[in-house]
Amino acid sequence: MEGWWLEVLQTIRAEFSDISDASQVTRVCVRMSVAVLLGGLLGYERESRGISAGLRTHMLVALGSALFVLVPLEAGIQPADLSRVLQGVIAGIGFLGAGAIIKLNQAQEIKGLTTAASIWMTAAIGIAAGMGRESTAILSTLFALFILAVLRQIESRHKKDLAG
Repeated sequence: MEGWWLEVLQTIRAEFSDISDASQVTRVCVRMSVAVLLGGLLGYERESRGISAGLRTHMLVALGSALFVLVPLEAGIQPADLSRVLQGVIAGIGFLGAGAIIKLNQAQEIKGLTTAASIWMTAAIGIAAGMGRESTAILSTLFALFILAVLRQIESRHKKDLAG
């Protein structure tokens, strides 16, 4: 019976051997944490505005996108071959973003385009973090927050000036 337990333990160890050392564990944790944190920042901005695709949605999109590139990279795929993975992520996020877009009436009034774009941007940020481009991901998040928060206020003032 002791040999059986030893075999079970070795099998479990082999199943979790994809992360072999502390530096690899740290790398994966940092990349996934950065993706979740940055996605959370964009999601918080959306949720604070009362948008349905908020904090959790953006965090999950960023984490999922990071994971989609992390797994192949950790498995040894060549970065040049990663393009097919990226195409799949971008197409999938397109469907998710399309679900956020609503045509309100027969007029040309459409709602949710900015939310769809923020979901798409969050996926790109997650991909950057997952590929180890944390600085690019952080800089992109800052640009996105500027666009979502600051430009929204400028746009709102401009609309009031036109109406008033």
